[in-house]
Amino acid sequence: MTGGRTYGTSVGRFVVLIPVYNHADGVIPVIERARLLGLPIRVVDDGSTDGTAQRLEAIGGITVIRHEENRGKGAALLTGFAALVGEAEWAVTLDADGQHDPADVPSLIRAIPKGQRPIVIGRREGMVGEDVPWTSRFGRKFSNFWVRCAGGPALADTQSGMRIYPLPEAASLGVRARRFQFEVEILVRARWAGIPVVEAPVRVSYTPGMKRISHFRPFVDFCRNSATFTRLILLRYWGTDLKSPPRDRDGDRF
Repeated sequence: MTGGRTYGTSVGRFVVLIPVYNHADGVIPVIERARLLGLPIRVVDDGSTDGTAQRLEAIGGITVIRHEENRGKGAALLTGFAALVGEAEWAVTLDADGQHDPADVPSLIRAIPKGQRPIVIGRREGMVGEDVPWTSRFGRKFSNFWVRCAGGPALADTQSGMRIYPLPEAASLGVRARRFQFEVEILVRARWAGIPVVEAPVRVSYTPGMKRISHFRPFVDFCRNSATFTRLILLRYWGTDLKSPPRDRDGDRF
């Protein structure tokens, strides 16, 4: 596997990693725009049932890993990390719903401080428009506050899925969450482990009038977020961890 363009940096090889679950229409444009980066692309299909797998099979020049059943976004990311360890030093993650512009990836790469191996977060700009879902606005503020309370870094956008992760470090932090909560827990554990976390501005697109596919369920995921932060705070201050909650009967969707 080649490392593609270097974007003026010698910090190592980068691979684009896209976790996807039931985004048959959205993920294809994301992949096509990501191709322009000149980087290898790996997609983890987390048990999609809407034809995503068939659409991915028709695309050449990418590597696809498939979970036979839905395990969660965090599990998909961990599968991708494990596959990339030894092949690349960095995983560039993009969401499959099209809200990120892959053209912003070079600016994230340039944000890596010399001599450091941080997690880089794409801080989404323009998150105040009327087309931005209220769940995204509230969730970001809620998450930012509790990440800090749990001993994580003080950040402006702890929920952005556009990131750069150092490998193998990100794969070995012991993150227990396997769904959306993975992306906040890994920030807390990174700070505990002395791994820097930095931010760089990126664009975000919530197209007016268009239906956005989201697997976020406000009540269920609020409860999961609360449980994750409670577990991390207990672990930080008292060295006590909570057992993982049982799976939902519906398969505990992505």
